[in-house]
Amino acid sequence: MAKGPAVVLASGGLDSCVAAAWASRRWRPAMLHVNYGQRTERKELECFERQAAHFKAEQRLVVEAPHLGRIGGSSLTDRRLAVPEEDRPAVRPVWGETPSTYVPFRNATLLAIATSWAEVIGAEAIVIGAVEADAPGYPDCRAAFFEAAERMIELGTRPETHIRVEAPLVAMTKEEVVRLGMDLGAPLELTWSCYQGEAAPCGRCASCRRRAEAFREAGVPDPLEGQA
Repeated sequence: MAKGPAVVLASGGLDSCVAAAWASRRWRPAMLHVNYGQRTERKELECFERQAAHFKAEQRLVVEAPHLGRIGGSSLTDRRLAVPEEDRPAVRPVWGETPSTYVPFRNATLLAIATSWAEVIGAEAIVIGAVEADAPGYPDCRAAFFEAAERMIELGTRPETHIRVEAPLVAMTKEEVVRLGMDLGAPLELTWSCYQGEAAPCGRCASCRRRAEAFREAGVPDPLEGQA
């Protein structure tokens, strides 16, 4: 039986790349990328295009959502705010302590765009590479949020439309994501994690540090190592 399509939200990062590899075993990936004024927008888009080619995505879509950048409130979009640099990433989410890298309600925007496209192309699912433990304090990276989003989608689409929201990595640690990516043959060399550098990873921001720690704990070399 031929695979049906699933919309894969692909940021160009490591987690969404692994989620895309997971999805490609189950559906035909329709790759979706959203530019929202983030600091590394150009590099993330480049990685998305390379990943879409790797997964042989027959359908791909790039959408502009500049309102998130204009609204601001995040150090990822507002250059007046410093990107945090941590000595060690939090092991567990600490709810109520939301870091400055949180983009207000971003995942709801991404899921809304994905739902519109999914309904048009007849996709069975939306796949998002959110990892709760990798985003300490991000309220829109919790499993409960995605469960609620799926219910909202069911209520807000045609009666014949049924779209699942799949967050296959949400309960994993970053180390487990790296291991799964290796097992699935995900092109981790085509991913980007740095919050502030595009020519080379800064090696200092929280995302770079979490990535380095994950590869180290997984016992495999980071294909981007040495670029910082």
